[in-house]
Amino acid sequence: MNLVQRLRTWWFEFTGSDELPLDRESASWLVSLCVHLVILILLATVAFLIPQDNDYLLTSAPLDVEEMLLPEEVHFSEMMPMEIGALGSESVTNAEASAPVEAEISEILTAIEPVSLVSDMPAIDSDIEVLTAPNVNENMLVKGTGTVGTSAAKGAIDRLTNEILLSLEQRPTLVIWLFDESGSLQPQREEISKRFDRVYEELGVLEAANNPAFKKDEDKPLLTVVASFEAALTVHTKQPTGDLATVKAAMQAIDEKASMIYEQGNNATGQENVFGSVGQLATEFRKYRTKSPHRNVMIVVFTDETGNDFHNVDPAVEICKKSAIPVYVVGVPAPFGRREAFVKYVDPDPMYDQTPQFVAVDQGPESMMPERIRLRFLGRNDQDDRIESGFGPFGLARLTYETGGIYFSVHPNRRNGYINRGQTDAMTTHIAKFFDPMIMRNYRPDYITESEFKQQLAANAAKMALVQAASLSWTEQMDDIRLRFPKVDEAELARDLSMAQREAAKLEPQLERLVGILRQGETDRDKVTEPRWQAGYDLAIGRALAAKVRTEGYNTMLAMAKQGMKFKNEKNDTWLLAPSDQVTTGSVLSKEADQARMYLERVVTEHPDTPWAYLAGIELESPFGWEWREEFTNVRARMENQGDGNPQPRMENVPPKKPSRPVPKL
Repeated sequence: MNLVQRLRTWWFEFTGSDELPLDRESASWLVSLCVHLVILILLATVAFLIPQDNDYLLTSAPLDVEEMLLPEEVHFSEMMPMEIGALGSESVTNAEASAPVEAEISEILTAIEPVSLVSDMPAIDSDIEVLTAPNVNENMLVKGTGTVGTSAAKGAIDRLTNEILLSLEQRPTLVIWLFDESGSLQPQREEISKRFDRVYEELGVLEAANNPAFKKDEDKPLLTVVASFEAALTVHTKQPTGDLATVKAAMQAIDEKASMIYEQGNNATGQENVFGSVGQLATEFRKYRTKSPHRNVMIVVFTDETGNDFHNVDPAVEICKKSAIPVYVVGVPAPFGRREAFVKYVDPDPMYDQTPQFVAVDQGPESMMPERIRLRFLGRNDQDDRIESGFGPFGLARLTYETGGIYFSVHPNRRNGYINRGQTDAMTTHIAKFFDPMIMRNYRPDYITESEFKQQLAANAAKMALVQAASLSWTEQMDDIRLRFPKVDEAELARDLSMAQREAAKLEPQLERLVGILRQGETDRDKVTEPRWQAGYDLAIGRALAAKVRTEGYNTMLAMAKQGMKFKNEKNDTWLLAPSDQVTTGSVLSKEADQARMYLERVVTEHPDTPWAYLAGIELESPFGWEWREEFTNVRARMENQGDGNPQPRMENVPPKKPSRPVPKL
């Protein structure tokens, strides 16, 4: 009996059924499954019994391990303080640290609050360690952001030394020193020449010169070019050099050439083509940026004027930006809203007259076009004292700004308070008032092209009106006006009043025109958002309205007096026209006086410690209205005694005055 028959018999006895639950095909499938399972188990057992090679091959990328560098002994911060050294007068060694230095453990943790949302995800809060210093200046100035004030060229040189060191840390560097050949810059050139030894010692050039690895000029880390300019550019080093003696010899050649021009005025062309010179140097030496060894190239300009080739500003900016050549300028502060400043010239030869003379030179303005109206103050014969704008001349400041350099504004009298002409150093521009550079940073001019500037004016009537008003010729306020009118008789008083009216009548049309131009911009004044333009427009229209109210009010008061006035006290014999806070000459003038006061007070309130607030404060010192007062001066007695005074005694033994000579080209 086969296996199937036996299973059938067993299943019948067990269940009473004659049919098996599995047919022949199902049984065959089940048997096959069992056989294969047994085979798989055997194969798995064999795999564990075979000896294995324990070598492994790693295919993942290695982890980035941060290299632990030893701390350097000296660190240079790329941020810079506004004041250079001890204001530049006694070198950096006497100054308290004002730039951040690295601390081993930061004691300052600044928690960053979420200030914005990225899609629906808030910014992540984190703690950032901040470098600490003995005296941290919270408002640091970085390259390319504006002007740095200093009282001497020494401070600028110290900062430039740092800039060169930072450049050398990146790659070898070529420094081009470009000097103005004008006579007024001679003291500064001498100061800089004496400073060169220290500069290059600090840069380590002298040590490198003794190293055989730097035997050839092209192998030295720092190369130098010395050039000068007047109407034309002169390069005094035939090729870039790393030899300090060659550099100093080139400096001496510039001094000799400048002295010849200074002493013989006929040799001076009167042209200072600084922008063309910068463009030529950038074009000639930009090849050092691309040929091996690839060098950084930087241009350092020393000048005390604005340059006569303003049309070359855009090409100079373009070539320097394309070639990645930063331009640094050691210059002078631009006078606020004025093209000319006045240098205090004293003849260097004591054999000649030492009387100071104030010579006009071009040192401004700080903006593309002047943004300050030319209007003198009432009763102030100050010849329109120049005040600091907080920035350098527009063209040079823009050149440094757009190329990533720095403009160093050098003036030896930089301090707080008012500075009169007698306190101004010889061969120095008279600046009567300086301002905090940290505040002035918010009032930076628009460093843009001329076409962009014109588009900006066309887009806003207030800006256009300010520039147009500032371009008008000088408008005088009433200067040395007559305020005292003695009364001998009615006819004499009337003649005196009429003569005084004539001077006021001449000014009224000029002031009307000035106010009319500025009125055209009132509709767009609220659209102005830049603090500089806000302050400029408000100051201009406020001053123009104040001058108009005073002048027309003065004329009206004289006209009223001509109609007849009687003294309250019969003993009095003199009429006195005195300033008054009340404008009583009509509702129109009273309304304009209120508008003038509103504009000027807004400047003082919204723009404190700026040139605009300073000038608005001076204007507000003089009341806008007038009033008649009377007093006794004994007119008849003085007229009878007129001409009886004793003659002045003649002075004897007065030393003869020294001869004078013409002022050379500065």
